[in-house]
Amino acid sequence: MSPGRKKKWFLACGVLPLLVLVLLPLSVRRVLLGPQGSYFDSAGVRIHYTDEGHGTPVLLVHGFANPAHLQWRRTGRIAALSKEYRVIALDNRGHGRSGKPRDPGQYGIQMVEDLVRLLDHLKIQKAHVVGYSMGGFITLKMIATHPERIISAAACGAGWERATQENRDFAEAVARAVEKGEAGPLPKRLGIADRPLSFREKLGVKLSLGYFNAPRALAAAVRGSRELTLTEEELRANRIPTLTIIGSQDGLLPDAKALHAQMANHELLILEGKNHMNTDVSGAFVKALDDFLRKHTPEKADSSPVMPPAAMPVPGPLAGKACAMRRPARSE
Repeated sequence: MSPGRKKKWFLACGVLPLLVLVLLPLSVRRVLLGPQGSYFDSAGVRIHYTDEGHGTPVLLVHGFANPAHLQWRRTGRIAALSKEYRVIALDNRGHGRSGKPRDPGQYGIQMVEDLVRLLDHLKIQKAHVVGYSMGGFITLKMIATHPERIISAAACGAGWERATQENRDFAEAVARAVEKGEAGPLPKRLGIADRPLSFREKLGVKLSLGYFNAPRALAAAVRGSRELTLTEEELRANRIPTLTIIGSQDGLLPDAKALHAQMANHELLILEGKNHMNTDVSGAFVKALDDFLRKHTPEKADSSPVMPPAAMPVPGPLAGKACAMRRPARSE
């Protein structure tokens, strides 16, 4: 081989691995974060969102360390809903493509205000609001603080967050673990099997906490979550049609039942055999959410299928594939 060809060969051997190291993370990041949408300034924090479809607005609020693309787009929710609705999905602050402040004071109620400011930015007066997990808790707080901006609310995979020392201690333990790139006591709280994680699961945790999110920002979000607590009075005063869909194996089920026991105008649908990680991708979840949105969208209400008949909570194992409970609005 001539000296010139040798030089080109060695150069290629050095450049190609470098290109792989540079381009592979970028391609992985695109897969995880999804297509870039639009941005707006929310009190100094840059918030990323996508806006697709036409019709009555539906605002989607994702869960902890699970950006909008993973929660809503890759699962097919955005594609399905945008056939009939205008679908807005944001990356909550601290997540995905949005800004990532490190101060806990920049989270909590500010995550609720981000939703309101986004509606203002888009000149939308009211929207259906659909949240899952952390997004469900944010949605519940929005019901209490900005009910005039909500048509209906689906706060799924969530429950009643109370201002207790136990909850504060739990949040601090999770925050400290997240700062180290670990999940800490969070999986157990969500009802996920208490066992050593597989290599694939560990990789998923690392990607969620440290690759397309920032651990210190996520920890700040956890610490700020104490501002999302609700009182009995706030729950009983609710006038917004509200649905909670949760799996029978979700560790937050007791909180969801406590929410249903106190919150007026609330429906609880328990999906038998589902857990925190697979409820939102199940066919029963999709159908129940679609029925609920149709029921509370004026132009669709006349042709909307009804929710499953109401059933009172019963002790012991739940019978059937789903158990629906309905609590009416309080009369004055």
